[in-house]
Amino acid sequence: MSEEVKEIAFDELGLTKPLEKMTTKELRALCIEKLPMIVGASGKSKEELVAAIKDLFGIVEEQQTSPYKKQISDIKRQIRTLRADKDAQENRTVRDRIRRKINKLKKRTRQLAKAV
Repeated sequence: MSEEVKEIAFDELGLTKPLEKMTTKELRALCIEKLPMIVGASGKSKEELVAAIKDLFGIVEEQQTSPYKKQISDIKRQIRTLRADKDAQENRTVRDRIRRKINKLKKRTRQLAKAV
């Protein structure tokens, strides 16, 4: 009962998206079908599976800092001040305008974070 161990390159896996973007279900299926050397894949969490795959192929994780980090923090600071202003307002129309502005700023931070 000898099992053949086949060398697999990371490029040969045929991944359509990055490991971090894959679901736990997809990662487990990948480990079971194509990477039998990862033992216990069905009981591992997503973080454990990603770490095991990266260890197997020797992928070193780079710390990525967002080039928009300063902009995002400025916008969030602005949102906090607007929320305080909104709570202090008595006029309903002014509160509505501030609420919509906060909503737009929140969408902008999400776009900047996604742009990386």
